Amino acid sequence: MSASYFVDSNIWLYAFMDATTPKHAMADALLTQSGIVLSTQVVNEVCSNLIRKAGYTETEIQQTLQNLQTNYPILDVSFASIQQASILRDKYRLSYWDSLILATAMAANCSVVYSEDMQHGLKIGNLSIINPFTPSVA
Repeated sequence: MSASYFVDSNIWLYAFMDATTPKHAMADALLTQSGIVLSTQVVNEVCSNLIRKAGYTETEIQQTLQNLQTNYPILDVSFASIQQASILRDKYRLSYWDSLILATAMAANCSVVYSEDMQHGLKIGNLSIINPFTPSVA
């Protein structure tokens, strides 16, 4: 898989939640690009937050899961990615969950991880972290 763009959970949440915010429109536009992927970790984070913060019902969660599965490749988090995440945490001082996202994206040969929470502009090998809400990007 090449020329793929991994999208972190916070971007998905902006797309699914409050449609009146500028970040919603930006996230929504980002997700129309071809090559967007996510992981089972991100799916779990999104569903948990949609239940907790947006009050989604299980029916709405099931519809969301079906939509994601139909429209986007969903990467499994492998044991090799868990091991690579440990190396990334040690080298870059990342959080556990962020390092796992980056390791999964790297294993899938993604060129970009879109995230609001990670260090904008950080390059790890061929992978770049981009905050799509940074004025120079948006």
